[in-house]
Amino acid sequence: MKNMRNSVQIIGNVGNVPEIVEFKGGKMVARFSVATHETFKGAGGEKVESTCWHQVVAWGSMAGYIAKHVTKGRTIALEGKLSSRSFEDRNGKKRYVTEIVASDVLLAGGKRKALETVAQ
Repeated sequence: MKNMRNSVQIIGNVGNVPEIVEFKGGKMVARFSVATHETFKGAGGEKVESTCWHQVVAWGSMAGYIAKHVTKGRTIALEGKLSSRSFEDRNGKKRYVTEIVASDVLLAGGKRKALETVAQ
């Protein structure tokens, strides 16, 4: 069970074009959002739909793969870990961010209706 610590798996749709940054020395980072959808019955028996947005970050070769293959609207499955950090915004106010650091990405859909995978 030690591998189950801090493990996240989601399937959803990419909400924006991934933002890719390449640093000196060639290291890359990709940042994008993924929407997951849930449908359930409310207290009165009515159908309720809920969307949750997740911020995702990927580093290194995973970022390069995302830059080439992940597009806005694409359905993906990803696995990673949760990471929380804080920073000061332009106004000096402390902000907190929780994001998924991706370790595996699975692309779904497309013309071939096949699944492709990449592991870092």
